[in-house]
Amino acid sequence: MAVLWRVAKHIQLGKPIIWYEIAMKKTSSNTDSNPLLLRAARSEIVERPPVWIMRQAGRYLSEYQALCEKYSFQQRCEIPELAVEISLQPFRRFNPDGVIMFSDILTPLTAMGITFDLVESVGPVIHDPVRTQAQVNSIRGLEPELTLPFIREILTALRSEVASVSAKTIDGGAAVLGFVGAPWTLATYIVEGKSSQDYATIKAMAYQEPDLLHQLLAKLSDAISLYACYQAECGAEVVQIFDSWAGQLSPTDYRAFALPYQQRIIAAVKRSHPNVPVVLYINSSAGLLEQIAVSGADVFGVDWMTDISTARKRLGSMAVQGNLDPAVLLGSKALIRDRTIDIICSAGSTGHILNLGHGIHRSTPVENVQFFFDTVRSFSYRD
Repeated sequence: MAVLWRVAKHIQLGKPIIWYEIAMKKTSSNTDSNPLLLRAARSEIVERPPVWIMRQAGRYLSEYQALCEKYSFQQRCEIPELAVEISLQPFRRFNPDGVIMFSDILTPLTAMGITFDLVESVGPVIHDPVRTQAQVNSIRGLEPELTLPFIREILTALRSEVASVSAKTIDGGAAVLGFVGAPWTLATYIVEGKSSQDYATIKAMAYQEPDLLHQLLAKLSDAISLYACYQAECGAEVVQIFDSWAGQLSPTDYRAFALPYQQRIIAAVKRSHPNVPVVLYINSSAGLLEQIAVSGADVFGVDWMTDISTARKRLGSMAVQGNLDPAVLLGSKALIRDRTIDIICSAGSTGHILNLGHGIHRSTPVENVQFFFDTVRSFSYRD
């Protein structure tokens, strides 16, 4: 028998209170030893939605800014002690249900022979943008154990630190997430040479030299498949794939240049680590949801430009993550509470991980982040 819980949401500007109802088939035991985030990713019954924030380890935190003054971004990503400390900073402050490894989607590129600088306020700048057959041919395969040994140290240490805290909880504690960049998004940087507003150079390659672009994407998918599986082997309990800029493709081009390579990576993870959920994230994804539904991912990260209940219908049985507008955290606590509860109610009681629709803004007040987490933790799917 379904049980109903009615959630009150006060609407500002003098409008009346609106009541939301969430149906559940049964309640769940607090004694489940699996982290809440893993259970939600598998669409199991949970007590409340798990919550973490994309880019939760980073620039809006004073303790992170202090490290930025002493160490370069590459050092922060590749020195295990630093990466672990940065990953744990938001965990100590907010106790989220997910702790994501501090790194960058471009981290494996250097090991493949593609060098770059990360320039403050500019982003990645590729030393020699890849635009010719000879350059594609010269890209090396990835050997993560040999060329990225710090990843194992980071994830092993994170699992140990998070487990020591989680062992004291009754809800399974937090899950450790790894992440990778998808081939199309990595290719946008590699071919354009830097961040882009219109992606004209890589789209010109797609339309003028599609075979060359497919060769590049295939090499990247082989490397990232190994990298994603390596992260799972090293202790990542969830792997998130960022194909952030695939939303800049038309549905036809998404099917050609992004989806097949996402599917390769997801299939590789599922073959080697079938119990590790895979989250796929694409910004500006509203026009692609039906195609995303066949990617093979367990969870899709929905940006804030699509109503999450609508996204669920279009994605079918896939679980969802999201989708609060990051700018809401710049608003009042009443706004944060109302919008957060609205999303929880719209998403439904199973298969939902609460998150922002994109990364947290650098000017976000820390007290608002705390209030957001507190709001989610105070919610309960209950009788």
